Amino acid sequence: MTDRRNMRQAAALKYDAAKRRAPVLTASGKGLTAEAIIKRARDNGVPIQQDPALVGLLSELEVNEMIPADLYEAVAEVFAFIYQADKQAGK
Repeated sequence: MTDRRNMRQAAALKYDAAKRRAPVLTASGKGLTAEAIIKRARDNGVPIQQDPALVGLLSELEVNEMIPADLYEAVAEVFAFIYQADKQAGK
């Protein structure tokens, strides 16, 4: 039996300011689905940030749903992390 408290969760976000006013949840899952999301991110050179509390909140959204305003600050921190990681990698 799997211990649900230790089950891995993952969420993926996309932000295109020209198309939407807020980032969109592009993938979300637990267990094997989470592992697949993380693997795909790694395979594509996408930086990964671990924030279990934020992933828990994002998992309540539907895929392709814009994040709500109350998550803007937390998600902005994720995008700042990605920006810095890309900058350090010379992207």
